[in-house]
Amino acid sequence: MVKGKNVLFIIAGCSFLFAGCSSQTAQEDIYDHLEETVSLEEPFEKYQKQINDLENEERELYKEIIAAKESEMDKIEKLADKALENVEERKDKLDAENESIQSARDEFEEVESSISNIEENEEAGSAAENMVAAMNKRYNAYEDMHSLYEELLKMDEELYAMLKKEDAGEEELRAQITSVNDKFTEITEVNETFNEKTEQFNELKKEYYEASDLNVNYNNKKG
Repeated sequence: MVKGKNVLFIIAGCSFLFAGCSSQTAQEDIYDHLEETVSLEEPFEKYQKQINDLENEERELYKEIIAAKESEMDKIEKLADKALENVEERKDKLDAENESIQSARDEFEEVESSISNIEENEEAGSAAENMVAAMNKRYNAYEDMHSLYEELLKMDEELYAMLKKEDAGEEELRAQITSVNDKFTEITEVNETFNEKTEQFNELKKEYYEASDLNVNYNNKKG
């Protein structure tokens, strides 16, 4: 069974020095929402790492199960139970990861509502629209990936429940393993799209800041 989720890219943060303005401009308002979005996504990176670590543990458990002899059914059952516990842990981390992304997405919607207020700078307005379009595609890719991963976890549950049965048929097991691997391939492909859109967003955000004439320091802070 092939497992091992690619680490997802994350959005980059910046710092901005306000130049003594008496009131906040639309560009500065958008900056605030963008960097709050970065901040709200910070837990996402943590949960991604935890999910990856759990996948590595699950892969080792699977290897032990496959290496065990048919006469060692007690050992197989215990390992399968540990693998099922691992699935439950990944469900919890996936839920927490999703909560982080959804909070960030809600904040990012404030960016969209502020774009119409950039009246004096057409270049900044256009750059902001391109940035928003890339981010929405990024979030859509995440939604697809999240749904696929939920399906994968259900398949993992079914697989380890089957492995606990002494009368599980070899063809049935092979078919389930193939389904798990096929689902993971789907996740990997969407993962790549998510990462591409993250990179694209980071570049377009930089272009927006440059077009907005904001005094931004690209400090490589991650979010």
